[in-house]
Amino acid sequence: MSFRKEYLDLVLVPGGLLIMFAYHLILFYRYLHRPHTTVIGFENNDKEAWVERIMEADRKDVSNALTVIGSNTSAATFLCSVCLTLSSLIGAWLGSSSENIFRSNLIYGDTRPSTISIKYICLLTCFLLAFSCFVQSARNFVHANYLITIPNCEVPVESVKIAVLRGGDFWSLGLRALYFALDFLLWFFGPIPMFVSSIVMVFMLHYLDTNTKPLHPHRNP
Repeated sequence: MSFRKEYLDLVLVPGGLLIMFAYHLILFYRYLHRPHTTVIGFENNDKEAWVERIMEADRKDVSNALTVIGSNTSAATFLCSVCLTLSSLIGAWLGSSSENIFRSNLIYGDTRPSTISIKYICLLTCFLLAFSCFVQSARNFVHANYLITIPNCEVPVESVKIAVLRGGDFWSLGLRALYFALDFLLWFFGPIPMFVSSIVMVFMLHYLDTNTKPLHPHRNP
């Protein structure tokens, strides 16, 4: 039986996705059990200290806190709009019956219409997942706004911490969905670019997600 270029998609695409999923499972394990070795855990430590300082400042720094939370909310809302727009464009393109440029013979891989549809669906799923995560991120940041600005009322510091940290966690999940979307986008140009991008992305993410600095012991002056 002769080798066909369509077989590359059956080997390289699952292999690339397996590499990405394995890396993120390892990162998730480190985040749960050794958060100080991850950048996410390092940032969460600073966020917790920031919330404690804001809640103990007798509402003097409320305006600064609202500015910080508002910038995060605006960023999450902007990415929500981008993901929703791209999802709409992909849906419109998927429903179009025009000739697809990704069915060219120059692309070394499976270019059958059914495979092209699977590529579109995978890319659309990633953008919709990112959209959902950014929406939840904005929702938690808005909730933190309400908790911080409650006048003359005792609000548990842990409640504000949970809202801020959950907003950051959903933000990180949304970015991870966009990373997978980039992988699926390169799949349109063939399984080889997709597999290579998976390996390169894992090395880059490992460098960006690893923290070697000790956690700063924040103390009140």
